[in-house]
Parts: sequence; structure tokens; C-alpha cells
Amino acid sequence: MNPKQLQIILYGTDEVVKFSYESQTTDSKWQYTNTFSGVIPSLHRNFVETDSESKREELRKFMRETPCNSCMGRRLKDEALAVRINEKSIMDVCDFSIDVCYDFFQSLKLSDTEKYIAKSVLKEILSRLEFLKNVGLNYLTLNRVSATLSGGESQRIRLATQIGSNLTGVLYVLDEPTIGLHQRDNAKLIKTLTKLRDLGNTILVVEHDEEVIRNSDWIIDLGPGAGVHGGSVVFEGTIHDILNNHKSVTGEYLKNHHAIKLVKKTRKQQGNLVVKGAAENNLKNIDVEFPLGLMIAITGVSGSGKSTLVNDILYNALSAHFHIVSERPGKYKQLLGVEHIDKVIGIDQSPIGRTPRSNPATYIGAFTPIRELYSNTELAKERGYTPGQFSFNVADGRCFACEGDGVKKIEMQFLSDVYVVCDECKGKRYNSETLSVLYKGKNISDILSMTVDEALEFFVNIPAIKRKLQTIADVGLGYIKLGQAATTLSGGEAQRVKLASELSKRDTGKTIYILDEPTTGLHFADVQKLLDVLNRLVNLGNTVIIIEHNMDVIKNSDWIIDLGPEGGDKGGMMIAFGTPEQVAQNSKSYTGQYLKRVLRHDN
Repeated sequence: MNPKQLQIILYGTDEVVKFSYESQTTDSKWQYTNTFSGVIPSLHRNFVETDSESKREELRKFMRETPCNSCMGRRLKDEALAVRINEKSIMDVCDFSIDVCYDFFQSLKLSDTEKYIAKSVLKEILSRLEFLKNVGLNYLTLNRVSATLSGGESQRIRLATQIGSNLTGVLYVLDEPTIGLHQRDNAKLIKTLTKLRDLGNTILVVEHDEEVIRNSDWIIDLGPGAGVHGGSVVFEGTIHDILNNHKSVTGEYLKNHHAIKLVKKTRKQQGNLVVKGAAENNLKNIDVEFPLGLMIAITGVSGSGKSTLVNDILYNALSAHFHIVSERPGKYKQLLGVEHIDKVIGIDQSPIGRTPRSNPATYIGAFTPIRELYSNTELAKERGYTPGQFSFNVADGRCFACEGDGVKKIEMQFLSDVYVVCDECKGKRYNSETLSVLYKGKNISDILSMTVDEALEFFVNIPAIKRKLQTIADVGLGYIKLGQAATTLSGGEAQRVKLASELSKRDTGKTIYILDEPTTGLHFADVQKLLDVLNRLVNLGNTVIIIEHNMDVIKNSDWIIDLGPEGGDKGGMMIAFGTPEQVAQNSKSYTGQYLKRVLRHDN
């Protein structure tokens, strides 16, 4: 197409265009003339007018944000930006990291009169910035968009807000505040929590981090297992008491009786993947070499550029190369060595589905052979049932009232939607005719109510089903139900279901798997299972790249790429690379310092 034709197709034209239509199934032909609005205005109109969030999400794939042409991303009018303090406008200050911003306000040169006027305001600004520094967020810029913050960062910002309020007699509940936090910054967070406690508050922390557990005044350990095997209080007491308790799995790991040991292994490198000139966000135009066929840990303090390098540049560049719909890659000059791999898979903690209809059985592909098995039973053959009869996505066999969801959604206007069990099928999802078909005394709804461990035993003689289910058990999810709604799975569980799905596929041994903090939400015992699964993928010849702060995972990696030295503007450089033993000897690396202690302890 020439530029004029492309312009008309994308943006339309006021000229009258001739449209002609010819059906290949019927002999009908027709023509008409009209103006053409263009593909992009049409997509934009659909985006604005649609009420469907899923459709809007689909259309967002064709959009990207660019700085405003008028203000160049500064957000304010020229008149507002003309007001300056020490030659800096308000947006210049907002572009600073919290560290730099704190230094800016501390070193302000003011006259005596100005100091008197600004005294109380400066005190408030500095105290708030200090709170953010104390929870390990000194690398963030003040104008950082909230949607780009991780869960741990958002939680720590709210925590900093609470410290400033100086309230007493409050119960604070935190769910894994150490997410995304390097070991170096754990002490700052613990100090902050201690300060809140000392004001007269109670801090309830759901946490797996060893340092936080050891610094707690009181520990409540739930278990003994997960899912149906848990739900009991195994232990409650002090850190001293738990170390002497033999029933608590947490206590055993804290004593190092069953600690995650360093596994000695020798793997052969299968070539290199090289990113040259990585310069997105705070990355300082670095060249990074990823040795293939190994387990690679990307380490560094929070905000050092790990996610930018791996997710924004490497994953998006490889996705674009393999024609997977993805975001535009971050700034880099060259990607070498792509010929050594055949696909890239990002395994994140996003849900495996956004409705109760999605579940682990359908996601890993185990439900298809189960439905085929039921369609081959004697009664199903007599009635002429196909596998579709046992799908809750097909009208034939599902409950007509809830359309196979098992629950009905009640929209609460300004509140979150509420799901209630269907009155007709009582949550079984299917109509009575479908439920009357039995295999070994169980109907299809009974199968969906089984845990993975129960289903493994039930289908022990059906290899096609057993193989799929075994992968879920291998990643430590034997306790979840086959038909459990995707919306009820935690981020860590969703990630491990995705891992199980990848394990169940036949691969070529030339795949790159990318994981961002897979240990989030995992107990010591689960970290061991995760390592077993990741090692299994690497042993097949694949490459696993993990962004991680967990020392047990880092020490078991074949290769480490450590970024830093700090977060934000002071980060984005390569501080160390090599085997865990080599990085541990690097005195400039914060990760190396902690790794040295861990390796010394293991040896």
C-alpha cells in the first residue's frame, strides 16, 4: 500500500468510498457507497462506548501511552511551572527520587524570613519523605504512577502513611510486606514495624520471611499442611518456644533441621543470549549476557532495574521476535543469540482466569480427557452424549439457571460483585441428566470437587489424566480442588498452576522461562518444591530466568546477574555476575555479602 492508502484505512476519509461485498457460501453480491471512518477511530469509539471490561482490556493491546505534546509530560501549565525554588519547578522536584528529594529540601538556601515562613511546611515534607525512606522506598520518584507499583511497594507506602499519623491502640494487618524487598532493607522495615508497635499498636503480619518471623514477639503457626490438610493452629508462642517445638514445620526450618540445602550440580552452557545497550528507565546502557541452559537469578536491591531488564526489555523483545502480542520493548540496541531458543514463556502471578468458570482442571488441560472418559461410559453412549455434554461452557449439559457457573453474580452497584450458590443445581453446575452419568460411582461434579491428590488416586489407571494431574501435585498444589474457581487462588498458587501447565507440555528443550519473584507467598517447604520443579525444567535443556530476593533460590542458581548498587537513579548498573560462589566474593555486591553468609552456613 502507498502512504495515502494506508492513511485512509487507518484514519478514514471524507471522500465517498465504494464498498463491494461478495459471499462465498451464497451467491449474493451487493455494493454501496459511503464515507469511511477508519480503523483507529472505530477502535477508539468501541473503547469509549463499550461496557465490557474484557473488551476494553483487549483493545488496550493496540494502545500505548505517549507524553503529551503540549506539556511534554509535565502535566502543568507554563504559568505553574514558572514558579521555582532554587531554580527547580514543582515538577522538577517530583521527578526526583525520594532520596534526592529529601536532600533537596534539607539543603534549601533560604533567608531568615523564608525559613520562618517555611518552617512547619518543611518539617512535614521532610518527615513524610523520611517515612518512605525508612520502609525501603528511597528509590521511587514522587510522580511514579500508582498502577506501576508492586503490591509490596503499595503496602509499604500505606505503612509509611500510618507511621506519620501517630495513632495508638490500632490493629494493623499486613500481608507479606517484604514482597520485593532485598535482605539489606528488611532491617529498615522491621524497625518501622517495631516503631508502630512501640506507639501502643498491635501489628499482625502474615509473613514467610525468616528475619520478620525471628523478630516477632509472638508467632502463630497454622497447618500442618495446606488446603484441606491445614486450618489448625499447630503452634503459638515466642521464637524461643517454636525452635523447641517438633510439630511445627516452620520451627523445623528455622532450626535448619530440614533447611533448603545447596544442591551441587554441573550444567553445560548451551550458548548465550546477549542484550546490548539496555537503557530503559534507570538502566545505564549496560550489556548483559544470559548463559542459556542454566538457572539464572537476577538480583539487586529494590529499584535497581531488575524488572526493567528482564520484563520490559528481554521478555518483550523476545515476545516481539516470536510474534506474541506484547508490550513494546524498552530501550536497547541489539539482541544477540535468539537463534539458540525457540520460544519465551513468562510465568507471572496474574490470575489463570477472571471468572469462577476458570479452574485448574481446564487450565492445565486435564478436563478434556476427563470429559472424553465420561462420554465413553455406557449410559452416555446410550443417550448419545458427546464430551461437550460434560462441559459447563456448552448449553446441553450445564445448569440452565446459572449457565454452568455454579454461582450467580449479584451486582452491588458501587460495591464489589457478590456470588451466591445457584438455587437450581446447588453449585453442581450441571443439569440432572448429566449428573446421572457415573464413572466408578462418581458424577462429573463430584470429580470437580475432588482435590488433586484424591483425583490422582481415582484416575490412577488413566495415563492421559494422571500425567496432567501429577504436574500439579509436583508443584505442591495437591490440596487444591480440580474445579476451584480461579478467582479464589492466590498469586503464588496461580503461578504454580501455570508452571504445572508448562511441565505437562512436551518441549524442545530450547525454551526461556521468565519468573518474577516466584517465592512470593511460599513457605520454606514450598520453596523446596518450587526449586525441584525449576530444576526439572532446566535439566531438559531449558533456561530459567528468575528475578528473586530469596537467598535459598539464589544460592541454588547456576548463574547470578546482580544489579545496583542502589535503587532508582543510583542503580541500573551491573555490579556482579557469575556463579553464586563468585558473586559471594564480590565486596561491592549487597547480594554477595548476604550470599557469603548463607554459603558459609551451608558448607
